[in-house]
Amino acid sequence: MNKIFDSQLVESDLSSIQNRKLINDDLAPSSIAQRSWDTYNIAALWVGMSVCIPTYMLASGLIAGGMNWWQALLTIGLGNIIVLIPMVLNAHAGTKYGIPFPVLARASFGTVGSNIPALLRAVVACGWFGIQAWIGGQAFNSLIIILLPEWAVFSFGPAIGFLIFWSLNVYFIVNGIESIKWLQSLGAPFLLTVALGLLIWAYINADGFGPILSQPSKFQTAGEFWVFFIPSLTGMVGFWATLSLNIPDFTRYAKNQKSQMLGQAIGLPPSMIVFSFIGIAVTSATVIIFGEAIWDPVTLLSKFDNPVVVIISLISLIIATLTTNIAANVVSPANDFANLSPKHITFVKGGLITAVIGIAMMPWKLLSDYSAYIFGWLIGYSSFLGPIAGVLICDYFIVRKRVLNAKELYDPKGEYFYRSGYNLKAIFALAAGVLLALIGLFVTPLKFLYDYAWFVGFAVSFVLYWVLMKREA
Repeated sequence: MNKIFDSQLVESDLSSIQNRKLINDDLAPSSIAQRSWDTYNIAALWVGMSVCIPTYMLASGLIAGGMNWWQALLTIGLGNIIVLIPMVLNAHAGTKYGIPFPVLARASFGTVGSNIPALLRAVVACGWFGIQAWIGGQAFNSLIIILLPEWAVFSFGPAIGFLIFWSLNVYFIVNGIESIKWLQSLGAPFLLTVALGLLIWAYINADGFGPILSQPSKFQTAGEFWVFFIPSLTGMVGFWATLSLNIPDFTRYAKNQKSQMLGQAIGLPPSMIVFSFIGIAVTSATVIIFGEAIWDPVTLLSKFDNPVVVIISLISLIIATLTTNIAANVVSPANDFANLSPKHITFVKGGLITAVIGIAMMPWKLLSDYSAYIFGWLIGYSSFLGPIAGVLICDYFIVRKRVLNAKELYDPKGEYFYRSGYNLKAIFALAAGVLLALIGLFVTPLKFLYDYAWFVGFAVSFVLYWVLMKREA
């Protein structure tokens, strides 16, 4: 273990802070007793979050867009290796100080200004909550159709399935994560079983992996490939850009830095690559079997003739999607919303805010096709999250040399108060990174800036924040 956890200091000193508006039980540093997660626990967390329908759709979306199997797998593998770097770096402060992401952001953005990156991250999580709820809702709707065929002609069926599954999520939010804990250990195995079943089906019906893996790329020239590859790589990084920010929410419970680093390295890239290969192989097989690339596993399952197999598969998808959604898309935004007003917003209230905004973001549009999913949703929000990562990593590793005054992070008038609670240098660096990345969305000759949105935003905000803070010193 680390020789000294700074949160030990905080536990004894926090009581001396008269104004406690910046702390509640969810935002307080983790105690020594809570530091129980070893390498296996961190790796298992990533396996559980990686084995999900969006991962499958991510891989199959690249195939539907024109890549062959090895091009898609290479893109996904490279993207996850790249995003592992900020993941491990941002996790360091969580493990050392026992603090969640919104509290870490106070060091660079200010005690009030930290709400800016926290809310940007929270809104993205709301979108992911809605996406997972829509996927689960469509599985629910397909299940109803099998049990009650007349339901298929009901035009509001998909919407009702979505609301039923959404309500199921809300039930577990209100009753606390402990109420679903017994299901969480089953979610990933259920989904993995279904995925392996689809892989076996693809192997049998496409006459082996030979025809599947021999499906050619649709790109006729290297230029065509690079035009698709560059934004796709950004999308792959963007897929986990959310967790690369709020990873301290989880690593604050790690035993030591070795556990969080090894656990993430073992759990993230291999899980994404293996599960992505299943999505790639099965989607390639649908081209052979059905004459078109079917990137949505729920749509694919609905084409099967055996109702028993389909029912069991859909129930497994529903359970897996439910547990993944609660773990990955409720915990973090609930903390982010709580950071707005720790005295008034609890985990349950933060979770309910997440659920409501998740509907407002219209996830059915984000999943309308692979292009909207990868090039619209993933790249779009990465233009906001890359700059946040740039500021956080520069502040913690370059400006502060991994040294924080943990107690002051909870003091409304302390060291990180800056000017009225805001560090304008961090906000300016963030805005510059976002604006430069988004210019490419509106100015065609500069489209490459948007294609590289996460990378451009990260680099600009990192360098600019460093320069501004050096001038202050």
